[in-house]
Amino acid sequence: MKYYLVAGEASGDLHASNLMKAIKEKDKEAKFRFFGGELMSSVRDSLLVIHYREMAYMGIIPVLLNFRKILRNMRVCRTEIQAYQPDAVILVDYPGFNLKIAKFVKKNFNIPVFYYISPKIWAWKKYRIKTIKKYIDRMLCILPFEADFYKSLHYEADYTGNPTVDEVNLFLKKNKNSRNAFINDNRLHDKPLIAVLPGSRKQEIRKNLPKMLSSVDKHIHYQFVIAGAPGLVAEDYNQYIENRKDIKILFHQTYSILQHAEIALVTSGTATLETALFNVPQIVCYHVSGGKLVNFVFRYFFHVKYISLVNLIAGKEAVKELFGAKFSSSSINNEIDTVINDGEYRKNMIEAYQEIAAKLGNKNSSKNAAAIIVNNLSSG
Repeated sequence: MKYYLVAGEASGDLHASNLMKAIKEKDKEAKFRFFGGELMSSVRDSLLVIHYREMAYMGIIPVLLNFRKILRNMRVCRTEIQAYQPDAVILVDYPGFNLKIAKFVKKNFNIPVFYYISPKIWAWKKYRIKTIKKYIDRMLCILPFEADFYKSLHYEADYTGNPTVDEVNLFLKKNKNSRNAFINDNRLHDKPLIAVLPGSRKQEIRKNLPKMLSSVDKHIHYQFVIAGAPGLVAEDYNQYIENRKDIKILFHQTYSILQHAEIALVTSGTATLETALFNVPQIVCYHVSGGKLVNFVFRYFFHVKYISLVNLIAGKEAVKELFGAKFSSSSINNEIDTVINDGEYRKNMIEAYQEIAAKLGNKNSSKNAAAIIVNNLSSG
């Protein structure tokens, strides 16, 4: 069968590539065309149409500046689907773009639409449930509370397991490298590591990284190692580092960095969950313009209490979230000091991580999602 996938970010490329491999196991004749990246391109019988680097715009200004490109990408996607006539369209996260594609497909063709990695309508834009009910045949969720949320809105969804759990478990199974080997291979100092994960987009790096690095001089007994994001290059980070030799950037080694880190400064997103699965005490650092107003709006107008996946899954404040007016150099420094010096604080955080892992379970998300998709197509 023929499958058309749309993934608009680096994380989507990773999860979609694993889903494609799992589909290939169930459907030996599977062929793919897609919007995505290198990982999806590595799957046999696949063809990249547009790279996610041409699509990953976040925030009002970047979207406005690239509006023509976004419209062009939308036209290309619609034309491609019409010409390719796939047996199924699989949309991966990226809701601003993908929900419009779902509407186009269901209004013009009799093609089933599957959505892998649900839009976060449980946090905001709850009104999108109307679009989902009309245009999505099957919603495949990767967070355990999402299926229950959809059920409360009278829409059936499946929890497939969490792909991040699968990826971290696979990494730990394959990588038994010692800390000394990691330090030597990357020419690092023999100091405890503070991992810095400032996001995957240039605008996130610009807004988050300078304050995240403001702690370097106050914690000279630690070394700060930045996890370079896929699709970015050293220059995207160097302008904020000012050629400091005590700060290292490592690309394609995020999991290795977390495996050997003592503390992590993490921008909200999947990275917070990855950090928790490696049992690394973390501080969520996320710049949002607006200061105290942002915290007020979040507190009284959002449907959730937390911004990080870790706290959302835990259902409590397992880790400290510094955003809006709370995101400052002093608050980051104070929280690092607390993590370093308060053993009970660290212990409680690690125990919360264990609870999160238990809630997520050990389902193989990609294989479960692939089984649902292929079985649905086979049964008509």
